[in-house]
Amino acid sequence: MVVDEVVRRYGLAGWRKKDSAQQVRDSGRRVVFVKPTSFMNLSGTPVRLISSWYRTPPDKVLVISDDIDLPFGKLRMRPNGGHGGHNGLRSIIATIGEEFPRIRVGVGRPEYDSIEHVLGPFSDEQQRALPTIVAAAADGVELWLDEGIEAAMRFVNTWGREGELPPKDTHLERG
Repeated sequence: MVVDEVVRRYGLAGWRKKDSAQQVRDSGRRVVFVKPTSFMNLSGTPVRLISSWYRTPPDKVLVISDDIDLPFGKLRMRPNGGHGGHNGLRSIIATIGEEFPRIRVGVGRPEYDSIEHVLGPFSDEQQRALPTIVAAAADGVELWLDEGIEAAMRFVNTWGREGELPPKDTHLERG
């Protein structure tokens, strides 16, 4: 959802499937947006293939993932690190190493099966909050592209408070 939002803001179209991923390129900004179509625990393969094709070092590969260890709607950005039990990040780390930035989007820890939780539908309340959360994460992506990791981390890591979403107008007005 976050990648789709940034692509929408940039007015890009023409997704194409290659290397087990949907890809769209913005030549002007020299960026490729990628959505792996492989199973999540195999995401490392398309990330490695595409980053290798474009000769992109790991520190220029921004990964956006869900995170059950963060409360719903909480955002976290780090310049690198471990997988934290996330199988998609584990796969990416196995193929390109740990030195890539990531934005984690909290989906909350379930009371029941984790797989059903992350693959199932959002509640009505969560559905209403999603546009604000996705917009804030997309703002973080744009900041990373425009101003670098420090500016993006300052914004993402201070957006919202534990268990509370900020008012709708607190995200950056872009695109």
